[in-house]
Amino acid sequence: MKTVSLVGSTGSIGTQAAEVIAGAPDRYRVVALGAATSVDALARQARELRPERVALADASRAAELAAALPAGVELLAGPEALAEIATLADVVVNGVVGFAGLPVTLAALCSGRRLALANKESLIAGGPVVQAARQTPGAEIIPVDSEHCAVHQCLRALLGEKDMSALPHPPAMPVRRIVLTASGGPFRGRHKRSLAEVTVADALAHPTWKMGPKITVDSSTLMNKGLEVIEAHELFGVGYDAIDVVVHPQSVVHSMVETTDGATLAQLSLPDMRLPIGYALAYPDRLDTPFGVIDWSRLGSLDFEEPDREAFPCLDLAYSAGRQGGAAPAWLNGANEVAVAAFLDGRIRWVDIPAVISEALDDYNASVPGTVADVLDADLAGRDRALSAVERRSSALR
Repeated sequence: MKTVSLVGSTGSIGTQAAEVIAGAPDRYRVVALGAATSVDALARQARELRPERVALADASRAAELAAALPAGVELLAGPEALAEIATLADVVVNGVVGFAGLPVTLAALCSGRRLALANKESLIAGGPVVQAARQTPGAEIIPVDSEHCAVHQCLRALLGEKDMSALPHPPAMPVRRIVLTASGGPFRGRHKRSLAEVTVADALAHPTWKMGPKITVDSSTLMNKGLEVIEAHELFGVGYDAIDVVVHPQSVVHSMVETTDGATLAQLSLPDMRLPIGYALAYPDRLDTPFGVIDWSRLGSLDFEEPDREAFPCLDLAYSAGRQGGAAPAWLNGANEVAVAAFLDGRIRWVDIPAVISEALDDYNASVPGTVADVLDADLAGRDRALSAVERRSSALR
């Protein structure tokens, strides 16, 4: 039986992971749960799953949570608590939102654990230090993003288990390109001039996926796909010129791998995050419970189109930062988190998000982070530049 730590357990990924685990009680045992501030939800999960430890990042609410926990459950509280529970299980699910997930990613890998990674920002911003931690004996990353899970499954069919363990630098990979699919979000097909007045509610109305607000806004700007391009480069060692994006509104083909001889391998299923979560938990095996099963008699058409880079400039901003390498992805990620938060707070317009990020990147000074402190410095610098850009636009809106 595998032990599991669910970090970010009260969010979308965490709750779905708990559902997957509940369906296979003979295979998995949750030994730790962790969240940032969600005391009520965390206490409820602890009563249902009976872990050995529960972690709360917000130490000011520790007494409140302690009073609600079942007897015998140890409480860890404070800024390091989530990273601490990432060292306690066979599999660590990192469902923390945003850059805050970096300590969890590093703790899991440095302790030689399997990391079921749903927190793309930690790999993107901390690429060089995460790659170093990935060399720890026993450490491995199995992606939970549906697109990268799809690529992982396609590469697994091409390479076999032995060479997959050598990622991101397997001895030989007959791959011409990776094609990441994008739903297009709620604004697919709209021209740039029609997007000036879209609301927060408009941006959160995703047509196919149920996700948290930050990721949903990223999907609406195509920044989510841009971050996934950087993530694919980090995960699989493929150059940026060999990573493409196509819009696929049905979200049935989750991504594709084109081989050197022209064949294309793809992974298809109906949109259901429980499938990639279950894949990461069970790897190299498969779960017995089917998620996202397709009724081929009713599927209908599968459509593909080029992304509109003029209406959605965040995609090219991400490619540019990825190609610059070094700390540029950390600047990009930090600036994006600031811009999205400002939009959700009503301080800037949706169309201001890429403008804020672009201004922040204009001030980027090339550097290569060698330590976690370097990554934190780059993240803070990107955020500072973005905050200044937000203030200018926010003042104009008042």
